[in-house]
Amino acid sequence: MEARLDPLTLDRMFHALADTSRRTMVDRLARGPASVSELALPLSMGMPAVLKHLGVLEAGGIVVSEKAGRVRTYRMTPHALALAESWVAERMALLDHAADDAPLPVKLPERAPVAQLRSVEAR
Repeated sequence: MEARLDPLTLDRMFHALADTSRRTMVDRLARGPASVSELALPLSMGMPAVLKHLGVLEAGGIVVSEKAGRVRTYRMTPHALALAESWVAERMALLDHAADDAPLPVKLPERAPVAQLRSVEAR
């Protein structure tokens, strides 16, 4: 069942998705192409940092760009997230299969809610 996924390609893709700013750009690009300026608007960083993040997304195979005159436009690569989806789906299938064969779980002792722990630490 498991397809052979290139580890380096997966590493680049997950690295590209590991940053909040880059995920914000992906969220925007999922709705359609956008210029660098449009992608920079919701982010509190300079243009060089935006371009560096876009380069990481491009290296991860998630976006592609094209330049028309002075405007560089980015768009999602067709099926950009299919590789990550496939990798996760394979792990979920393995987990489901393992859960079917696993013994009944051991009941762990009750833990105090986090709020109670914080109030004890504050004392």
